[in-house]
Amino acid sequence: MTPKKALTIAGSDCSGGAGIQADLKTFQERDVYGMSVLTVMVAMKPETWDHVVVPVNSEMIAEQFATIIPGIGADAAKTGMLPTVDIITQVGRLLATAGIKRLVIDPVMVCKGTSQPLFPENTEAMLKHLLPLATVVTPNTFEAAQLAGMPELKTQNDLEEAARRIHGHGVANVVIKAARIFPDQALNLLFDGKSFTWFDRPRLETTWTHGAGCTFSACITAELAKHGDVPSAVQTAGDFVHAALVESFPLNRHVGAVYHKAMAKLH
Repeated sequence: MTPKKALTIAGSDCSGGAGIQADLKTFQERDVYGMSVLTVMVAMKPETWDHVVVPVNSEMIAEQFATIIPGIGADAAKTGMLPTVDIITQVGRLLATAGIKRLVIDPVMVCKGTSQPLFPENTEAMLKHLLPLATVVTPNTFEAAQLAGMPELKTQNDLEEAARRIHGHGVANVVIKAARIFPDQALNLLFDGKSFTWFDRPRLETTWTHGAGCTFSACITAELAKHGDVPSAVQTAGDFVHAALVESFPLNRHVGAVYHKAMAKLH
């Protein structure tokens, strides 16, 4: 049987933990055929883990996209790191023209290991060019606050208000990942414009979380590619990341990554 196909439009993490590497590993584990459009290359200085970020030129982004659509076709797609306003705008136009029905936007604003937004001016471009196209958007609490125009999110009421505001920008479903703001819970909140659904798991005490956000959004994308519904996809993605965090491991003294193979038994 021909597998379903999923496309990731994102950056390359040469350490293998996040970015298109995490997305493609997740697609494979969830039984969909993965394809990629590379938007940015990221390397890390081994002594300090400072990030070196080099965007891909717009012509090459367009050529990669055309290889997939119309060249092959995709049942679902997701975005990850889009490093400039111009690239966000270009990807939004490409996706709008392609008319992909199942689109997940992971609004990456910070690389793990850094404390400041890589490109804070991108928020308005995301709101304008990407969110109105999306089936699901998957911000963490920092990203959700930026998209919602709110200060730091600290309570469940804050999360619900942020979800309402983000939904108002045209996205069909908002999923806010709240893994770090409650002492004993790792919560995900889904808002579909009408009702809130909370997904509650015990919080795992680990700092080896590199790639967790990319993996979460990629798993949702894979489940949507197989024509799953959004709540089930969010549930599966949460289980998938939880299993990966249980088996996470250190890459070096700076960072540790989730382990995608740990979820092979999850179907």
